[in-house]
Amino acid sequence: NDVRGCHCLNQRIGLCPYSLRFLLVSMQLNVANSASRGRIGNARAAVSKAAPRQAALVKASRYDNVEMAPPDPILGVSEAFKACTHPDKLNLGVGAYRTEDLKPYVLSVVRKAEKKIFDAKENKEYLTIEGLDAFRKATVDLLLGSDHPAIKEGRIAVVQSLSGTGSLRVGAGFIARFLKGNTVYISNPTWGNHRNIFGDEGVKWEYYRYFDQETVGLDFKGMVEDLEKAPDGSVVLLHGCAHNPTGIDPTKEQWAQIADLCIRKKHVPFFDVAYQGFATGDLDKDAYAPRLFVDRGLEVIVAQSYSKNLGLYGERVGALVVVTENKDVASRVLSQLKRIARAIYSNPPTHGARIAAEVVNDKELFDEWKAEMQGMAGRLARVR
Repeated sequence: NDVRGCHCLNQRIGLCPYSLRFLLVSMQLNVANSASRGRIGNARAAVSKAAPRQAALVKASRYDNVEMAPPDPILGVSEAFKACTHPDKLNLGVGAYRTEDLKPYVLSVVRKAEKKIFDAKENKEYLTIEGLDAFRKATVDLLLGSDHPAIKEGRIAVVQSLSGTGSLRVGAGFIARFLKGNTVYISNPTWGNHRNIFGDEGVKWEYYRYFDQETVGLDFKGMVEDLEKAPDGSVVLLHGCAHNPTGIDPTKEQWAQIADLCIRKKHVPFFDVAYQGFATGDLDKDAYAPRLFVDRGLEVIVAQSYSKNLGLYGERVGALVVVTENKDVASRVLSQLKRIARAIYSNPPTHGARIAAEVVNDKELFDEWKAEMQGMAGRLARVR
């Protein structure tokens, strides 16, 4: 008899308005056994009137053809990890550094850089499409070395992007538009998201052999054979260091042979550099392969990430770098990279880029960062 009480109940059990109306009418019927036939008939008419409107709520959706997507093979493991209650659980999904007690680790140098940023009372304005200039300079210096001729000659196009994934996606968009019909060759196995990134841009991809299960090492012979058979001008996706997921990298001699092959076949090298400094603890050693290819005169594409080496996982800090033959080409390439980025995310986030720029461009912080990276890389080797 208390309609307000029924509405209170409805807030708890979540009935739709028409279901609530049906419930109220039913209650009225139950308490009206002694009422006249006319009153019961009116109640039934109310129920009948409500039924078509209730049925309309469950009509077919225009999205009924949407299938349930499979869980992400990497992030799905992290979700399962969070749900697991076992005291000895370990997350082997996302490649994120953890302390001895399995806690996320924020680098000391990152805290110091953040303090400098906060003390400077920086604003929160939009960045330009290409990103923070200080960060863009820092990322190219880190990749090639600050005194590299390509930097001095101004023949590098670089856009700040959303970590490695965003950088790869902008690169895939560039390939789809300006290297039309070219197949991207990716290692077998590779990071699970590579296939999605190129596939979603409509770029055809194929595997090249990489891992030898018999030797638990690099199948260099198979890799070279597959890249030799690839059509001239194909794009070859290479892991700059710390190959994901095998951890197996070519030797310096093998890198030289791959570079020679790319020159001979006119292949376009596309480096995914997600672990610079995190693989060996040495920034220069981990940048050996892309530097070698640039020094050999190749025009290369490089996707860089600061998620691992600075621990900026959630800040989404990265860059796409394209080393070209001359300054004019670099200018035109940059204009197209900006156009692609504008349609995807408009412009990149500020905070993480400022952190990276502070660390790389400040000698004291830079030296401290290198020491911290060596400590993390050394601990990984000891744990393994």
